[in-house]
Amino acid sequence: MKIIGIGKNYVNDKNEISALKTGAQVIFTKPESTLVTDNKDVSYPKITTQLAYEVELLIKIGKQGKDIALKDAESYISGIAVGIDYTAKDVLAASRETKGPWALAKGFDGASPISSFKPISNFADLNNINFDLVINGEQKQVGNTGFMIYNFSEIITYVSSFMTLEPGDLIFTGTPASGTGLNSKGDHLQVSLEGELLLDFKII
Repeated sequence: MKIIGIGKNYVNDKNEISALKTGAQVIFTKPESTLVTDNKDVSYPKITTQLAYEVELLIKIGKQGKDIALKDAESYISGIAVGIDYTAKDVLAASRETKGPWALAKGFDGASPISSFKPISNFADLNNINFDLVINGEQKQVGNTGFMIYNFSEIITYVSSFMTLEPGDLIFTGTPASGTGLNSKGDHLQVSLEGELLLDFKII
């Protein structure tokens, strides 16, 4: 099972989308050992002092596909969930100094807490899905898929041009353009999808 991430994929103003849609999507991968499920608490990693959160929607791939046509891409999605894509910001900064990869900054244990998946049939319009992140009772990030630079289908088409997508593969589809920040021990994170609380955990 692959975990694929999409970087820099949201805008604050929809008018910005056309200028930013160059076709060059920012793609990275995360190991399966980053996953935290069933609303289990996340241990603050020893490898960082700057644990940065990004709330995102995830799509789960339901069938195998390579070089998937844009018109067919939606049929490859089996479910949607919410999750946090964590980054060790200090580790990332050190790696960037030598033009190194994102692997360690994004790939540490616990870097991908996710909710259960909702069937794709639950969503009438994939380009109008709402989600939000609350930390310690305060809303920090609000997202709607209408503000994505590349929508779900465009992501699937692009990624599948490089690698075969398999059933069970997960794709983090990007975080809202505003509101990201750092977590501390004791923080309580709650993520809702269309008003339903799906992800609920603490940093310990």
